Amino acid sequence: MDLLDFEAQGLYFEQQEVAGVKELLAQASESYADGAAELPLLQAYFKAPESLNVLVALNRFYYYQHRLDEALEATMKALAVIRPMLDFPDDWRLLSLTHIETTPSGLLTQVRLYLFTLKAIGFLYMRLNQLELSQEIFEKLVALDEKNRIGAQALLDLVLHCQAEIEQDVAKRGMA
Repeated sequence: MDLLDFEAQGLYFEQQEVAGVKELLAQASESYADGAAELPLLQAYFKAPESLNVLVALNRFYYYQHRLDEALEATMKALAVIRPMLDFPDDWRLLSLTHIETTPSGLLTQVRLYLFTLKAIGFLYMRLNQLELSQEIFEKLVALDEKNRIGAQALLDLVLHCQAEIEQDVAKRGMA
């Protein structure tokens, strides 16, 4: 399946928000430079904990603040919000090409969002030096995306390279 061969429908950022959330997100955006963005983001989250707009904003805020554990939490929550829309398994490890191929064409935007969100989780695990888990995620994405539309192959290659370097360093220390 070509994950670029679809018509974008139901984009998460076009969804209707709970009253006041859009304003809180705008306030967070305006107050990022002065360091006051977290409070309006958290207020938006408490108003709309299932809002992908809010979860993506939290992910970005925490990522750019180098608060990777918190960025990971927001991203994992986003995956949990997207998954039921697609009737995908609770555990991403159980996701198969059949799940993707049998998803109605009107939900392919959500499939891509799910896969990109899983890729972001893998990337965050990589940044947190949880390379084995990151590798598992990227291997799953590569297996599901034969044309590499999600772009996980380069990240998988990077993780494998990092692991090889670590193994070489360990071997060198063992010989010293």
